[in-house]
Amino acid sequence: MTKETFLVTGASDGIGAVYADRLAGRGYNLVLVARRAEKLQSLAAQLKKVHGVSVEVLAADLSNAQGLEKVENRLREDSQITGLVNNAGIAGEGNITELDPSYVTGMIHLNILAVTRLTAAIAPRLSSRGKGTIINITSVTALMPAAFTAVYPATKAFVLAFTEALQAQLAPSGVRVQGVLPGITRTAIWEEEKLSTIPAAMVMDVNDMVDAAMVGLDLGEVLTIPSLPDSADLETYLSARSALRPNLSLANPAARYSITAVK
Repeated sequence: MTKETFLVTGASDGIGAVYADRLAGRGYNLVLVARRAEKLQSLAAQLKKVHGVSVEVLAADLSNAQGLEKVENRLREDSQITGLVNNAGIAGEGNITELDPSYVTGMIHLNILAVTRLTAAIAPRLSSRGKGTIINITSVTALMPAAFTAVYPATKAFVLAFTEALQAQLAPSGVRVQGVLPGITRTAIWEEEKLSTIPAAMVMDVNDMVDAAMVGLDLGEVLTIPSLPDSADLETYLSARSALRPNLSLANPAARYSITAVK
């Protein structure tokens, strides 16, 4: 029986590389996607040797049209790919008053557009098959945008909302959907100089983060926050948000917005 395959984006290092290792350890074949082919080749050789799985390197820049289309086509056409880890992303755009238009455009393309289009490329196959897994790496900054920069948390808030909508649409067909919300994780996205200014108690090892996320997947969690001690806190947040729903769209404005309310 042919093994099933996961495609992992941003797989050359950090979170993506650890996901590749853990999935290979579970017996999955892999397609590793990132810009730097040489780093992917090194990782692929290691994973083949250690885990005995098939590992293919697919070098592509998901922030440009050609690279994105290349990976989309693979997801549409390769029936062996039954899992997708949308991990590729960048941060660090700086203050909105000093924004680099080119950099932030690339961030939006990678953090939002690529996640959307790659998911849309694989979803029809998984849904019709009634089986498969989509894992989206978002961020705790999606829940607290004022504590970070302006654009990066917004891109991750998109991924969070997108993941929840995917769950509603795809879960009935049997497809597993998970959004992972890491806190500060020791990866290349953080400069060591910056990490040295952050209390050690706030920084998670990347291996611990991915291992926790994998357990969350096994538990059937739709949203996994690896550092959150009590999952009931997340449920409380989601319940409070749901409680707003009946009053979010009504025929009349709330009384406080009436003309007579202004003195």
